[in-house]
Amino acid sequence: MCVADLIKEKIRATGPLSFRDFMEAALYTPHQGYYCSSKNRIGKNGDFYTSPHFTPLFGEMIARQMEEMWRLTGGNEFSIVEFGGGNGRLCLDILEYLKDNYELYKGLHYYIIEKSIQPEKIPFYHDKVSWLPDSDSLQNISGCVLSNELVDNLSVHRVQMEESLQEIFVDYFNNEFVEVCKNDDGVLQDYLSQLNVQLSAGYHTEINLDALDWIRETARILKKGFVLTIDYGYTNREFYHYQQGNLNCYYQHTRNTNPYIHVGEQDITAHINFSALYHWGLKYGLDYSGFTTQQYFLRSLGIAHHIQQMERKGRAYCSNEGEMLNLSYRFLTGMSSKLNVLIQNKGINKQLQCLQFNSAPEELLRCN
Repeated sequence: MCVADLIKEKIRATGPLSFRDFMEAALYTPHQGYYCSSKNRIGKNGDFYTSPHFTPLFGEMIARQMEEMWRLTGGNEFSIVEFGGGNGRLCLDILEYLKDNYELYKGLHYYIIEKSIQPEKIPFYHDKVSWLPDSDSLQNISGCVLSNELVDNLSVHRVQMEESLQEIFVDYFNNEFVEVCKNDDGVLQDYLSQLNVQLSAGYHTEINLDALDWIRETARILKKGFVLTIDYGYTNREFYHYQQGNLNCYYQHTRNTNPYIHVGEQDITAHINFSALYHWGLKYGLDYSGFTTQQYFLRSLGIAHHIQQMERKGRAYCSNEGEMLNLSYRFLTGMSSKLNVLIQNKGINKQLQCLQFNSAPEELLRCN
């Protein structure tokens, strides 16, 4: 039975599902959901690209950032906890770079939190890498909690404003999925109120409560260090500029806004609200380090100089070295212009090199 049929059976048995539960089933049903099947979803033969799968240059720049974070945490044992590590591509590129830093590498451990990949299929760096289905066993981490394009794939609630806030549910009749609305029970309105957001009539948007659970969990496991979040999204002011929401679907490198087709075969994403991660991060004990674009993040880390060094050393990723490096640079700093970077910390009040072009914290909570 395919994912769509499983969802239909659940609706028949229990009634309409919240959109959040529909999205969760479509993406994460064991063995059959979009991210839990054996099909390759990323790259030329998949549905989309991510930075690590386009070029190892991205992982090398993240590794350079880890070196600075290691020094700021004291230069001793250092852990990287990557949520949503997928097949380990980013992990591999980071470790390939860091292995040349002997003092850091000898005390390094890398945790990949990933529920959809079988770790025995990726047999590298066994002495440094632990694969975990969740972070429940982790605590007192000194280092960095890392996520790259994770939070926008967490399942979201969808709402629309009528006379009062309505939550969108998914029903099935006449051989198709249809949306129905129910009165909000107060939880979603409280989320908006805490961010000082007032929606006008006819407004549609997404609310990512799972992201709040995730930021609470990162705060719990981190004793000292940083949270580095790289994702598609906006601050309050930009996020609520889109009156029909930020939901997108990707199928064979084409984009659409209909989550009810290709169920289980297409990616469903929703741009994230970085202001929410900032706001609830403070509540859970994470201080603000800075917010910037991926473009400025990589430039501040010296990506241009790094490429020049690679060219001088004659290092190539393919037969046409210069062309590939140029293409990688344009992709990471230009084509991915909607990718932003939020860095939070616990116990370290020091400026990071990557935040030379930084937003003031008050910018994250502005609504207009």
